[in-house]
Amino acid sequence: MLVLLLQITLSCLWLGRGEVVTSFESSCPQFFFRETPPNEALEPENPAWICQRYKNQYYFATLYDRSRRIPVYSAYLYQPGPGTRPKTWLVEPQLMGLSYPKTMEREWTLSKYFNVTSEQLGESQAILRDYKNLTGLNRGHLNPSGHHSDSSSRTATFSLTNIVPQDEKLNGGAWNNYEQQTMMRRTVGCNKTYVVVGAVPGNNYIAKGRVNKPSHIWSSACCEVDQNHREAWGVIAENDKNEVQLLTLGELEEVLTHLYGRDQVYLFDSDCPRE
Repeated sequence: MLVLLLQITLSCLWLGRGEVVTSFESSCPQFFFRETPPNEALEPENPAWICQRYKNQYYFATLYDRSRRIPVYSAYLYQPGPGTRPKTWLVEPQLMGLSYPKTMEREWTLSKYFNVTSEQLGESQAILRDYKNLTGLNRGHLNPSGHHSDSSSRTATFSLTNIVPQDEKLNGGAWNNYEQQTMMRRTVGCNKTYVVVGAVPGNNYIAKGRVNKPSHIWSSACCEVDQNHREAWGVIAENDKNEVQLLTLGELEEVLTHLYGRDQVYLFDSDCPRE
C-alpha cells in the first residue's frame, strides 16, 4: 500500500516532462519550419536534444550543451498572449541519464523523492546555485515566457536548460525591446511564425567555471504569411552591450558561420527567404 501511495504521489508530481531524445525530427519536429531543425554546424561536442514537455504537452525544443551547461538554441512557435510571469525554476533529470523520469522538475523534488544531490544534478546541467550572486548578469531566457499564451506554456520556459547568463542591461533593455516590440511589429500578417533563438559560446564562465557566458545572443524567425509567401529575419547582440542588430536571415547565418568557424550555418529550411 505504501509503495502504491508513493507511485500515485510521484505521478501527480511528474507534471512537467522534458524528454532527452535522439533527434528532433523523430520526436518533436513541429517547432521547426518544414520540420527541419538547424543543420549540424551549431552542434557542440557533447549535445543533448530535449523536447520540452509540460503537463503531457510539448511546448518547444532545445539543443543543449552538456559541457558548457547552456542551451545552443531553443525553437518554438511565436504565440504571445496575456499572462503572469512564472516564478518556479525547473531542471532536466534525464540529462543525468535516461533511467531517470522524463521530467522537467524542481530541484527539491528530485532531492526528496529520488535522493539526487546537487552535485549529481549539476554534473550535466546548470542548477539554481550557479546563478546566485551574479554581478552585471542575470538569467536570460532564450525562449521567453512572454512569447506564449497560457500559464503552462510560460511555465515550461522556466527550465534552466533554456537559460544563459545574459548581460542584465541587454536583457532588460534592447533585447527585451526586440522580444516584446519588434517581434510584434514584424509578425503582423503572419499566420504562423517559427523562431529559433540561440547563444554563441564565449571564453568566460560563471559559477567557478561551470557555466559558460555566451559571447553573443541571437534570434531568427520564419513567418508564413500564406502558403506561397514567407518572410524571415534575424537579430544578434554582443552579450556585453545593450545593442541589438537587425539582420536578414542570410546575414545572420553568415555571421554565425564566422563566429562558429565551422561549416555554413542554416537555421531554417531553404524555403525561408534569406534576403
